[in-house]
Amino acid sequence: MKRILIVEDTKEIADLERDYLEMEGFEVEWAADGRTGRDKALQETYSLILLDVMLPYIDGFEICRMVRKSKETPIIMVTARQADIDKIRGLGLGANDYVVKPFSPGELVARVKGNIARYERVMSVREEQKPVTIESDGLKIELDTRRASVNGEEIPLPPKEFDLLAYMAAHPGKVLTKTQLFEQVWGVDAMSDTATVTVHVNRIREKLALVSPVSYIETVWGTGYRFKD
Repeated sequence: MKRILIVEDTKEIADLERDYLEMEGFEVEWAADGRTGRDKALQETYSLILLDVMLPYIDGFEICRMVRKSKETPIIMVTARQADIDKIRGLGLGANDYVVKPFSPGELVARVKGNIARYERVMSVREEQKPVTIESDGLKIELDTRRASVNGEEIPLPPKEFDLLAYMAAHPGKVLTKTQLFEQVWGVDAMSDTATVTVHVNRIREKLALVSPVSYIETVWGTGYRFKD
């Protein structure tokens, strides 16, 4: 049975989410504050985490950041604020999706199922793939071990940054739009959230620049990016 962690400080909302998810056959656990949610998310294994943004002690953004350091568990951010900056920030920290309150329980369940299904497909393909290494001008990307290094020095990359770099490196010389990158790496329609691609690309560039003078990723103004051919 698939396990869902709900991190939500409003009991009525958590009960609503739990009821609908349990009706669909999920096993559900609830954490009522950020500290408890953080501990459960880091110490236990879940199929997906429903993560409220505004929480006591530790907010959802910080929990998302900590989880993404070591886990790829799908995360859906739940927020009462509709500002694009909150959505961009959550996706930039590694969230897979977001839902704005008030939401339809049916839509929430559909998003939960959709994100779990996408994650399982990615994991299945990854397990079936033979070890593959992409190399370019000192940069080495090992897809099987999910390690990136420059001239032997490992570059610490969270899951989404690694996936983004690997995807671009697998298409050298090709102009890739922000929409293409978002949909390929995050697995959802880009809508208005392509700014998160820019955030991730900038982080990757900063990390690569610390160990190499090579400009691996070129900006194609008004379009997107091109990986060094």
